[in-house]
Amino acid sequence: MNTAVMFSSATDEWATPQDFFDQLNQEFHFTLDPCATHESAKCARYFTEEDNGLAQDWTGEIVFMNPPYGRVLGQWVKKAFEESIKGATVVCLLPARTDTRWFHDYIYHRAEIRFVKGRLKFGDSKNSAPFPSMVVIFNRAGVKVGG
Repeated sequence: MNTAVMFSSATDEWATPQDFFDQLNQEFHFTLDPCATHESAKCARYFTEEDNGLAQDWTGEIVFMNPPYGRVLGQWVKKAFEESIKGATVVCLLPARTDTRWFHDYIYHRAEIRFVKGRLKFGDSKNSAPFPSMVVIFNRAGVKVGG
């Protein structure tokens, strides 16, 4: 595993810290990871870049989404919002970029936002990320999540 790629501004992929995922998974019981590699998948059911999770149907799934943080990030946030309207619960690990169009169009006043205290250490990195993070939860009104 190339750990240099997991913590570099040269990439838009930031590997989810396992303990952070485990805490969320205890609460939500995820069924789908739509932004995975074969090595990084957090759920038994997952989509890789080749599967194109943006083009797949997530209806009825409880989704953990840590999307690429580059130019396509807004497309992933829009997809999470749209899939929640169709019945999916989508829990997103995102950079806390509250100044972006995607934040205001799809998250603000439309989702639960949990800001992460401090900065996460992604992948096997010994250093914290150069940006703050947030967990965004898109959930169709009235749907109970977790156990």
